[in-house]
Amino acid sequence: MTPGVDLLGPVDWILVEFPGNRFNGEIAPAVADLVDNGIVRVLDLVMIRKDDDGLVEAGEIADLGDGEVGQLRPYETQLAMLLSENDVAAIAEAVEPSSSAAVLVWENCWAAPFEAAVRQCGGQIVASGQIPTQALLAALEEDSHTLEEDSHTLEEDSHRERAGG
Repeated sequence: MTPGVDLLGPVDWILVEFPGNRFNGEIAPAVADLVDNGIVRVLDLVMIRKDDDGLVEAGEIADLGDGEVGQLRPYETQLAMLLSENDVAAIAEAVEPSSSAAVLVWENCWAAPFEAAVRQCGGQIVASGQIPTQALLAALEEDSHTLEEDSHTLEEDSHRERAGG
């Protein structure tokens, strides 16, 4: 295998939107903590701004002020710049007017040894996916409501049985 690719983990991306162009770099410490602890490696970071008319302006870390990128500035030289102009344009379609957004591409370093082991024994990862946090929270809330309803039904059944009904 190619040196450096033997321990390549899965790569993910995320688009985080800030309505009203309120991005100010306050999420940078959370990303820096993940990088510093070897959990992820930032591969690309693009900032997108969309004005009231839908005009898009995109920039890499080098184009941004310290107030916007904060603690991410040291990773600038390590970025692979994976996203093309076409990628950024397609991603920007999801950004609402009068908003700013960050597109973050990262390698999941924690999973690299597992993926290397799979490849070394002749296997291959053929699919992966993500469940958006909002969808997970909605499912958990629905399960909670279902459990409450089931609990009430069991209590009513138990009460009826004790009452001889």
